[in-house]
Amino acid sequence: MFSDIQFDQRHIWHPYTSMIQPLPCYPVSSAQGASLFLQNGSELVDGMSSWWAAIHGYNHPILNQAVSQQLVKMAHVMFGGITHQPAIELCRRLIEITEPELETVFLADSGSVAVEVAMKMALQYWQSKGEQRHQFLALRHGYHGDTFGAMSVCDPHNSMHSLYQGFLPQNLFADRLDIPFSGEWQEGAMDSFSRLMEQHQQDIAAVILEPIVQGAGGMRFYHPEYLKRIRQLCDQYQILMITDEIATGFGRTGKLFACQHAGISPDIQCVGKALTGGYMTLSAVMTTRNVAEVISQGEAGCFMHGPTFMANPLACAVACASLDLLAENHWQSQVSQIADVLEQGLRPLEDSPYVQQVRVLGAIGVVEVTKPIDMASLQKFFVAQGVWIRPFGKLIYLMPPYIIQPEQLSLLIEAIRHAVSRPDILFG
Repeated sequence: MFSDIQFDQRHIWHPYTSMIQPLPCYPVSSAQGASLFLQNGSELVDGMSSWWAAIHGYNHPILNQAVSQQLVKMAHVMFGGITHQPAIELCRRLIEITEPELETVFLADSGSVAVEVAMKMALQYWQSKGEQRHQFLALRHGYHGDTFGAMSVCDPHNSMHSLYQGFLPQNLFADRLDIPFSGEWQEGAMDSFSRLMEQHQQDIAAVILEPIVQGAGGMRFYHPEYLKRIRQLCDQYQILMITDEIATGFGRTGKLFACQHAGISPDIQCVGKALTGGYMTLSAVMTTRNVAEVISQGEAGCFMHGPTFMANPLACAVACASLDLLAENHWQSQVSQIADVLEQGLRPLEDSPYVQQVRVLGAIGVVEVTKPIDMASLQKFFVAQGVWIRPFGKLIYLMPPYIIQPEQLSLLIEAIRHAVSRPDILFG
């Protein structure tokens, strides 16, 4: 008879984990605030916000109440031919807090599905206009999800999806954006992007990018001027612009949405992750009135997508409560305080011979080390230090819940400080 953990390792797939040599798993029994509690009684301060989603922490009474109150009314109804107050209220709020041009909302299941929906919108937009545009222009070191359309706009060589090349649609990729967020702008930085736009303007359905922060493709922060110039080029060539705000939305970078660093608005915007405060899977794709109407005027007469669990009432209700908390908890000051502590605590680590660079933006702190990390060894070390940090590649990063306390954040930083002094633990 297998124990639970033995059964787990024998039979259950985990993200990016081998079934032959699975990474260790740590059983969580409960979670509260910014802490995870393991079955063995240990407490871990969470530096990941459950992959950047649980911005209000865990077991929040207001979010719990939103789910409970909705549950006794209805857990789910199909969205085809039926509507309901939680979905209407959520869409109303999203339209209120995003750029004025984004006034139509499609509610989807997850971040990856939102990207699929956005790409389908762009393709159907051009079909409705009588043009067969079949390519997307993306950025090297970008990441947009694990489904097939999303994978096709992730970096084809420097990402976890390189083994699928040959099976995916062939898209266009501009050189990575090398000027850091606070760097000095250099003319010529847009040459690769501009050249591809000009050469392929008749084939490109849309540009798709993560604004300001490239997440799982390397946790890189780039200059806002890039976004301004890309918006200008999209306008010049009349090409749609899709922004993937799934990781950056709802305050993580210090602005409510990362596009606001550049003062631009996309034609299509994807949001997810923190949309429900990390409680349930839900995403939204927002478009301009023009995009929505052109699609609707085409041969199909509608947008051809309809997930079974679209606009799930439980998810919509908790998303509304999460947006209330964002407003009430003064996320700007929370994120600003986290940024200050991360800067003070992580910046000195650049003196380590094993650290290549430290990057901080909003409630994101990144320590890039000099070579790939031994995941199992480093994860075990962090758990022993009482923290939950999930590194990848050469990156140790923090995206803590906004409600994290200063002493908890200091514990996370101290654990990283100890780790980068131990090459035997860092690199195995």
